Amino acid sequence: QVQLVESGGGLVQAGGSLRLSCRASGRTFSSYAMGWFRQAPGKEREFVAVISWNGDYTYYADSVKGRFTISRDNAKNTVYLQMNSLKSEDTAVYYCAATSDYGLGGYQYAYHYWGQGTQVTVSS
Repeated sequence: QVQLVESGGGLVQAGGSLRLSCRASGRTFSSYAMGWFRQAPGKEREFVAVISWNGDYTYYADSVKGRFTISRDNAKNTVYLQMNSLKSEDTAVYYCAATSDYGLGGYQYAYHYWGQGTQVTVSS
């Protein structure tokens, strides 16, 4: 069992930056690939980024490529999402999630555990 708790959301102006954190409980964190998803008001939840269990591989949605960076610190059981050059369309609830299959990391169904989400609001 893995429990995930996100933090770091908030209100930021367009062009600004935020760093989200997701801390996991349990001793098996390092065996999971970790992903970030987001859900904007009135829209379906969508994939943002995924990182392999050891951090060697990452993959991003086209909409955030070059602006967001996913990273992890297995010693701290934490995955991060650095978000730069934020746009109003980045406004959403951001969720972290854990999967045992990095190769399916773009698909919600592949994830076993989910956090409760943290709100990010970008004002224009």
